Formats: sequence, structure tokens, C-alpha cells
Amino acid sequence: MPSILEAITNRSSKRAYLPKPVPKEIQEKILNAAAMTPSGANMQPWVVYAISDKDVLQNIGDAIIEKMNSGVEHDQFIQYYPLKWKNPYKKRRIETGVGLYTLMEVDRKDVEKRRQMWHDNFRWFGASTVFFVFTDKDLIDNAQGALIDCGAYMQSLMLSAKEFGLDTCPQGSTTEYGKVVADVLNIPENLALLYSVVIGYADENAKINSYQPSRVPLEDNIIFI
Repeated sequence: MPSILEAITNRSSKRAYLPKPVPKEIQEKILNAAAMTPSGANMQPWVVYAISDKDVLQNIGDAIIEKMNSGVEHDQFIQYYPLKWKNPYKKRRIETGVGLYTLMEVDRKDVEKRRQMWHDNFRWFGASTVFFVFTDKDLIDNAQGALIDCGAYMQSLMLSAKEFGLDTCPQGSTTEYGKVVADVLNIPENLALLYSVVIGYADENAKINSYQPSRVPLEDNIIFI
């Protein structure tokens, strides 16, 4: 069993999974552990749809890809990525994308292959379970605390999964089509999708799962006083 530090430092986003299902009892243990995530005034602002139904996941993916193919770039509740990229964040984003495509030997001009890799997000990389995390719209109306708390909740989900030999991939890509997900699932009007987390048994033989983007040195982000 990994220590907390080992779980944090060894975790990476996996993009290829075995079709092996995650038992509901394990999902419940992970979700119970993540429920202990601290939140402002103990709001516990997360609402999770833990979906393991193959047809439902297929329907969500189909709807998102159809929306993308129609030329719609996003249909979202919240703006995940910055509207104006600047360095060093733009540089890190480019380096991460280049590193992944280089590993997979995908040329920058191979538009079709790149599109297919993007669509893989909405085929859940072959995983059998996805956690879709929502929050109440009123909690993020001119306030950001619930977003911070739900971000912490995401980390709790992913680290708890390591306890059971499971891997994960948080998906900002799904955030960009949150309204599509809500429509397919017939989500109550008061809820907004924040993100999804793919969870399952990673395919250890998949080349793409060897990719782990670099982290900047401590001094780039930390100021000791």
C-alpha cells in the first residue's frame, strides 16, 4: 500500500484502461473517503453521479462528440481554461501537449489522429466508471469557494483510488461540454457540472500510460519567508 507521499508523487493521469469493472463497494469506499474533504463552513458542495452503465457513458460520449463535430467548441457551465493564455502557463501547456503527441508519434499536421485522441476523452479511455462532479449553481454565483472545495475533493477521489490499485484521469475536457452531459443525464436545473474523473484499472501495456508531464522546480512556484 503506498504512503500518502508515494500516492501523490507517483500518481499520473492514465489514458488507457482495461474493461474490468470497478466494484460498487470499492467505489463507495473511495467516495466515503473523499467525503471527508474539508470545505468552507462544511458546505460539502459536491454532488456526484458515479456512472458505470456502459450505455449511459456511450450516450454521453456520443452527444459530446456530435456537439464537437457540429463546430461547437464548448457548451459549459464554468470557464475552465483562461481566455487569455500567457507565459509561463502557455509554455507549460504547449510542452505538455507536444510531449504527449511526440510519445505517441502523432505528427502535428495529422489532424485526424489528433481529433481521434481528443475523442478518446469521451470514450473514457476504455474505463468502465466515470465520476461526474456537480455543484449547486447558487454556490458559484459571484463566489469561488465551492470551486476550491470541489478541486480538493477531486484530489481526494484520485488519491483514495490508489488505495485500491486504481488509476484516474481528471477531465477538464468534459467541463467544456458540461451542459451536454447535464442534458443527457437530465440533471436538475440547479446543478452545474465542474469536471469528471475517469477511474479504473489502467492498461499497463499501453504506451500512452507511460507519459508523465514534468513539474517545475520548487523555486519557480514557492516563496519561503
